[in-house]
Amino acid sequence: MTEKKCVIYCRVSTEKETQEQSIVRQQEELEKLAAELSYDCVGIYTDRQSGYDMDREGLLSMLDQIQNDTVDAVFIQDETRLGRGNARVAILHVIAKSETTVITNHSNGTIELNEMDSMLLEILAIVEEYQRKLHNAKIRRGMKRAVDRGYDPSKNLRNIDQGPGRERLELPIEEIVSLRNKGLTYEEIATVLNGLGHAVSKATVHRRYKEFIAQEH
Repeated sequence: MTEKKCVIYCRVSTEKETQEQSIVRQQEELEKLAAELSYDCVGIYTDRQSGYDMDREGLLSMLDQIQNDTVDAVFIQDETRLGRGNARVAILHVIAKSETTVITNHSNGTIELNEMDSMLLEILAIVEEYQRKLHNAKIRRGMKRAVDRGYDPSKNLRNIDQGPGRERLELPIEEIVSLRNKGLTYEEIATVLNGLGHAVSKATVHRRYKEFIAQEH
């Protein structure tokens, strides 16, 4: 049986020495709870900042780990340790997307969200899903229009068969010019290039095209 892995996150609101003991106590209690629930602790993160602040080194490092590694649970003293107000909901949403359980010492188990929090998280998930669908639809539409106008990405895009890396992200200016000459808008060109692995915005496509035209003249 695979051992369950967890990380521990502790937070106090200030760097005052009087709160240092709270950090120590949180960590000790959460380590004990993790052991009782048979979790292997693979990371401990702490912050001494306001819960309304999203830019916390410990929090960001913890989120990086749960997004990049296999972490089954995040252990916290109570839900306010993650954050306050909108920051708390946003952080819970990020953790939920990583399919990581949040376990609190307050309830000795999975975090219990109120009805409003649950509804907000459901709405966020639905909005993100439709954003992905809309983005993919725009890519398909842009690609179809480009192909209809004679653009063949298999012949024109030199780096399409290469793995991710710096060279692949360099924009092929000749393809931008070719697509522009075929009547595609800057937004449509951007969606085509995104669909082919080039992370580029409409503004960047416009700027590169204008720079190229200026150099040619």
